[in-house]
Amino acid sequence: MKIAAHFLLSSLLFVAGVPSAFAQQKRPMTFADLMAMKRVSDPQISPSGKWVLFSVTEVSLEKNSKVNHLWVVPLGGVREQGLGIREQSQGARAQGSGSREQGQGGGERQVTSGVGESNGRFSPDGKWVMYSSAEGEGQLWLAKWNEATGTLSDDQMLPSIPAGADGAIWAPDSNHFLFTAPVYPECESKAADVAKRVHEEALCNLEHAQAEKKSPVKAQIFESLLYRHWDHYEGKTRSHIFWGTLPRVRDADSSASLRNDKVEPKDLTPASVVGDHEAPTYSVGGPLGYAISPDGKEVAYEVNLDKVPAESTNNDIFVLNPEGDVHAAKKVSTSPGSDDGPQYSPDGKWLAWRSQARNGYESDKFDLVVMDRGTGIIRNLTKPWTDWVDEFVWVPRSDGLLFTFPSSGDESIASVPVDANDHNTGHGLLMHEGELGSIVVTSNVMVGTQMTAERATELFEYDSAHLNPVTTAMNEWGGEWTLTHTNDDLFRQLDLPKMESFWFPGANGTKVEGFLIRPPNFDPAKKYPLKFLIHGGPQGAWGDAWSYRWNPELFAADGYVVVMINPRGSTGYGQKFLEEVSGDWGGRPYIDLMKGLDYAEAKYPFIDKSRECALGASYGGFMANWVLTHTDRFKCIVTHDGMYNPQAAFGDTDELWFNEWEFRPLAKANGKGLGVREQGSETQGSGSRAQGSEGKSKGDGGDAVVEQAKPARPWDFYDRPASEDPFRKWSPMLNIRNAKTPTLVVHGQRDYRLDVSEGLQLFTALQLQGVPSKMLYFPDEGHWVLKPQNSELWYKTVNAWCDKWTGKGSASR
Repeated sequence: MKIAAHFLLSSLLFVAGVPSAFAQQKRPMTFADLMAMKRVSDPQISPSGKWVLFSVTEVSLEKNSKVNHLWVVPLGGVREQGLGIREQSQGARAQGSGSREQGQGGGERQVTSGVGESNGRFSPDGKWVMYSSAEGEGQLWLAKWNEATGTLSDDQMLPSIPAGADGAIWAPDSNHFLFTAPVYPECESKAADVAKRVHEEALCNLEHAQAEKKSPVKAQIFESLLYRHWDHYEGKTRSHIFWGTLPRVRDADSSASLRNDKVEPKDLTPASVVGDHEAPTYSVGGPLGYAISPDGKEVAYEVNLDKVPAESTNNDIFVLNPEGDVHAAKKVSTSPGSDDGPQYSPDGKWLAWRSQARNGYESDKFDLVVMDRGTGIIRNLTKPWTDWVDEFVWVPRSDGLLFTFPSSGDESIASVPVDANDHNTGHGLLMHEGELGSIVVTSNVMVGTQMTAERATELFEYDSAHLNPVTTAMNEWGGEWTLTHTNDDLFRQLDLPKMESFWFPGANGTKVEGFLIRPPNFDPAKKYPLKFLIHGGPQGAWGDAWSYRWNPELFAADGYVVVMINPRGSTGYGQKFLEEVSGDWGGRPYIDLMKGLDYAEAKYPFIDKSRECALGASYGGFMANWVLTHTDRFKCIVTHDGMYNPQAAFGDTDELWFNEWEFRPLAKANGKGLGVREQGSETQGSGSRAQGSEGKSKGDGGDAVVEQAKPARPWDFYDRPASEDPFRKWSPMLNIRNAKTPTLVVHGQRDYRLDVSEGLQLFTALQLQGVPSKMLYFPDEGHWVLKPQNSELWYKTVNAWCDKWTGKGSASR
C-alpha cells in the first residue's frame, strides 16, 4: 500500500492552473529527447549543510559521447513539492563557474568544466572538494571550496597518485583519504622502511605500465578463472585500496593550500595480503567497498579471498589500522555468503554492512547487520524483513539506520533502530510511488535521488522536525521537496502517460503484479499493437522508475501499448517469490508471463491481440528465446543478449557462481522427484492458439526451490534424462525446431556475462530453418548498449522490427 500523501506524484502531469491549451501541445517523446536529458546522480551535502554537490551526465549524439560534470544546488532554496514540473522558471539565469549557465528551477549550476569530473567529495573541514577526473587515464583532482558562494577554484591534480585512481573518500582529519587504483601485484616491495617501500612500489608500477603500453605483444596467459569480467579482460593489474596523504600546509591567513612535494600513497591491500584478488571486489552497481572510522584510526574494506572467485560470492569484511602493518588486517565478518558495503556509525561504536547467508547465491537476501566494535558481536537488524536491503546510511545520532528496499515496483526507504531484534524491529516506513536512492542524511535533512516511470532522476530534499528519525514514523517527517529541476523545460513538452499497475493469479494461484503504459494521445475507441517487455536478472523487476536503456515510455511513444510483468524471480515481492525462479527458468516464470498477458488482454479492450511483440534482454533474452520455442502467439520477438544454449553458456560466462546456482535441480520432496506436469494444465488462457501455446512448456508443479548442497555443472547430469537435467530441460536450443516467429537477435562482442556465441548460435539456427530473422551485432558493446549512437541504432532497429511485423500504422478502430 502506498502512503504518505506528499509522495504521490500526481504533480508529474502539471501543477494546478496550467492552461489546458498548453497541455494539448504536449508531444510523444523521441530518442533525441531521451539523449538530451541531463542525468542526475550522487548527491553530497556540504559540511555546513548549505549546499548539495552532485553529478550531471550530458550526452552528445553528434560526438557520440557522455561527459560528467559536478554541479551544486543550495539546500532550502526555491522549493517545489513532489517531483513535479514547474509552470515557469523563476528568476534570471546566472553564470556558473564553468561555461554553462545556471539551470532553471532550483538554482542548480555547474561548477566544473573539464573533460569529465565525478565522485565529488567535500573534505570534513569544508575547505576542499576532491573528485575523479577523466583526464588522461583517470586521476584524482583537488579544488578549493568556497562555502559562501558555492564555487570551486584552483583545481589541480594530486601528485604521486597512480593512474586510474578513483573512488576517493576523506578521513575525518581532512588530511588523509582512501581511494582505489590498478596496480601490478608483483610490484610489492619487501623494503622494511615504509617510505622506501611505498616509493619502490610506485616506481615499479609506473615502469610496468609504460612497458606494457609500448609492447606490441598483447597476448595474455590465464592460470585461473575469472580472467575476464563483465566487459573487460582482467589483464595484469588488480584493483587495490590506497591510503593517501594530502600534501598540505596552512597559510598565514589559515586558508588551505597545497605543497608541491610528493607524498606517495600506501597500498593497504598488497599481494601479500590479498593475493591475486581485487580489493575491493569488483561489482557492477554495488555499494562502496571501504570506509574510515570516525577517529581515522581504522579502515574497513571488503575482499573475496576464496581460491576460485569465479565460483564464489564470499566477500568478507576486514579491518586494519591504515598507519600500521597491513598484514595485521583482521576479518570481522562471519557469514559464508557475501558481506559488503561497510559503514561506521558516526559515534564509532558500530560497524554495519550488508550480509548474505549463502555462498554462491548472488540473489540471496541482503540483510543489514551491525557489529559492536567493542565486543565483536554481530546482530542482524532486518531478519524479519522479506525483501533485500539495497543501500543504507547511518542517522547522525548513531542509534539507527535508514535503508532502501524494493517493494512492488517501487524503491522505498525504511528506518531501523540499532537495538532492533526479531521481536522488536521498530521499522518506520516511507512508502511512495517511484524509486528513491543515493540517500545522505544530516541531523535535520535527508537528500537523495527520486525518479518515476514518467520522470527522470532529480534530487529531493526531505526536512525533518526530529533529530532522530528512528524514534518516529517516517511519514511524520517534514515535507518532501524537489531540489533540482534540470530537465523541467523538456519534460514540460512531453506526453508521458502514467504507468498503471494490475494484479492477477499466476502459476499455482500466486499473486503477480504487472504494469501497463498507454500510448500518447490515447484513444480508448482504438485498438493498439503491444510490446511485451520481459525484464532481466532474473532477479530484477519492472517498476515505477526511469531508464536510459530500456525505456517503457519511449517504447510506447510510437503508438504501442506496453505491458510488463514481474514474474517469479522478481525483486520486491519477498524472498520466497524471488527464489522460485532458480532451477525453474522456463517453468513458473513463463506461466506468470503468459497469464499476465492473458489478463491484460482481457482487462484492456484497446489491446490488439493479433499484433503483439515480445522483447527481452539478459534473462529476458533467455525468456524471449523460450517464448520463441514454446508459443506462436506473438507476431515478432526481440532477444537481446539472451541465453540460448545453457550447456555452452556455462563454459564461457565470467561469473560461474550464477549458472552453478540457477541451474541446480529443484529440491526433492519425500525422497521423490517433484512431479512434472504440463504447463497447459496450469493455464489455458491462450491454449487455443496454434501449437497449444503454453501446453508445450513444463513447470515443476509446485513451489519448490533449488537444491542447496552442490553447484550445478553440465557434465554431472549426462547420465540423467533431460527432465532431470536443468541445462537441457531449460534449453531453448533443444526446442529450436518449434520456432516460427520472426526474431531479431541482438548481441555485443564484449558481453562476457552471456558470450556473443549465444546470439550467433540462435541466429544460425533461425536462418537454417527459414525463420524470418535478423541480427544486430555490436563489436564495441558489452551486456548493455551504452554508446549514444549505438543506442540510437538499437532503438531504430528494434522499433522497425516491431513495426514491420505488427503492420503498425495508425491504430485501428
